Amino acid sequence: MTPPELSAGSFHVGNAANSAGARGWILGHFVADESDVRHTKDVEVKWSEHPAGDHRDGWVTGETRTTLLLLVKGHFHITLSTGAYELIKPGDYAVWGPGIDHIWRAEVDSIVVTVRWPSRS
Repeated sequence: MTPPELSAGSFHVGNAANSAGARGWILGHFVADESDVRHTKDVEVKWSEHPAGDHRDGWVTGETRTTLLLLVKGHFHITLSTGAYELIKPGDYAVWGPGIDHIWRAEVDSIVVTVRWPSRS
């Protein structure tokens, strides 16, 4: 059973797959209400469901933060300016720091969690 969306002061319970209001971001500066426990400038967390063939158009460049991409399900191809990598088994991940450019492609229906730090303010 999926938990209901519940917030009160210093806690929030919900479902990451249902957080589409913030384009999948469940923590970070994307949460507009600064009194919401999910609003933070320290870290960003995103749940993403990508259909087979979904891809990033154009390189992400000039990034100043560190990123973790964690495969939950599927087969995800990440190309960094340092090389290309396949995330195939649940739990496979890639981490890259500032100055590393990237693009990505979902080879099959995939779910990934992205964590970036610090969050943009």
